[in-house]
Amino acid sequence: MERLTFRHATKAPLVGRKPLAITGVVASGNLEVLLERTLPPDACTVEIETPVHGYGDVWEAVVADFVARAQPGGLRITINDGGARPDTVSLRLLQGARLMEG
Repeated sequence: MERLTFRHATKAPLVGRKPLAITGVVASGNLEVLLERTLPPDACTVEIETPVHGYGDVWEAVVADFVARAQPGGLRITINDGGARPDTVSLRLLQGARLMEG
């Protein structure tokens, strides 16, 4: 297993009050994403466990894009990857942020 951690400063906290959300499942090449409001409103941390080694640059780009689009301030995000493609990762992250807003 490869473990990656990315920390980002955000311009604003993610809107909404929901304390946590889960999207996806670790099966059939998918992933599970857990989002929790546990950090200061101007910070976001993404921790990833993946069986696929050597794709740190891809993960970094996908996470940076998500942070720029969603401004997920205050969130600690944990990803358990089962070999998901970058577009699936983006989808699950955005779904999780949307659930947190509701």
